[in-house]
Amino acid sequence: MRLETLPVPGARLEILPVPGIGHVAEGDDLAALIATAAPWLRDGDVLVVTSKIVSKAEGRLVDVPADGPDRQAARDEILAAETVRVVATRGATRIVQTRHGFVMASAGIDASNVDKTRLVLLPEDPDASARALRAGLRDRYGVDVAVVVSDTMGRPWRNGLTDVALGVAGMDAIRDHRGEVDPYGNELVLTQMAVADELAAAGELIKGKCDQMPVAVIRGYLTAPLPGDGEGAGVLVRDSSMDLFSLGTAEAKAAGLAAAATLADRPGGTPPDPAAVDRAIATVAGVVAPGTVFTQVTDEDVRTGLVAVVAGWPAEATALVLCSPPTPVGPVQLVRFGADVQRLRTALAAQGVPSQLLPPPAHTTAAATLAL
Repeated sequence: MRLETLPVPGARLEILPVPGIGHVAEGDDLAALIATAAPWLRDGDVLVVTSKIVSKAEGRLVDVPADGPDRQAARDEILAAETVRVVATRGATRIVQTRHGFVMASAGIDASNVDKTRLVLLPEDPDASARALRAGLRDRYGVDVAVVVSDTMGRPWRNGLTDVALGVAGMDAIRDHRGEVDPYGNELVLTQMAVADELAAAGELIKGKCDQMPVAVIRGYLTAPLPGDGEGAGVLVRDSSMDLFSLGTAEAKAAGLAAAATLADRPGGTPPDPAAVDRAIATVAGVVAPGTVFTQVTDEDVRTGLVAVVAGWPAEATALVLCSPPTPVGPVQLVRFGADVQRLRTALAAQGVPSQLLPPPAHTTAAATLAL
């Protein structure tokens, strides 16, 4: 079977299957298996290899019960060991970040195309696996190819799965168009194409999920591989500082509440921007209990007696927010009031304004004051 496509005028890509790989077991020599099944490999071909056979050859399998609650318990334990951060949870689905940096369902743990009493984990280091396979084919069989180790992932906001690159050797994982000029004279300033992912997805068109075709060859994309192995697939992992969606909605809310419960209780050492304090108050105005009032005042207001509060504010406090609950005040209202004050402190922290919860004035227990 051959799938051909024309990405640009005059270019020709061929996507070729590699049949005959057969069952892969721990310790198998993938370079030998592939070279035997595809003696027609050429320099410059891109070899797309399903990560599952890489994991099997490297012994990344674990034994689990075939069924029942013990199987699920064992799977949960393995998932926890493979997870460095839970991104989102819904029902039985866990979207997590692996130690490789990949964000995917169930840390890539797979129960398909393997005995029912085993689970397959991702390769320990997919880039290293790609480099080793490339070196084996080059050194022992005299063919210089690029290697993409692929696996299937879902995508935010899109139904369906597609293969992406977990490991890359012999080619750049990203094609950087920044600085180029399009036919209309516009300079490209952001465009970076994840070509390794595109090639992984193209290979999946031939490999399929149930056809026992774990390897595909893409011919025509490269004229020659890189002299070295390149930077690998690590460049495809978005840095956390650039990740606008690092948590699911529920997880982000829980993290915010946890942060609010552990805010540092100290005022600022420099005067806060009054506009920032007003923005924080406005942020929570629509979610606090009806009748709760947050009022920004200054220490000057305190000294001139414009506000009925006790003396003795910290010298470094440069502004105050008086927090008044609705009346009448009962136990339920006080609990809600405490939560609303923490919401305000979280909103202040988001504006870069630290705060300290001060004792209420001596003449009342139904108010709180924040020193900023």
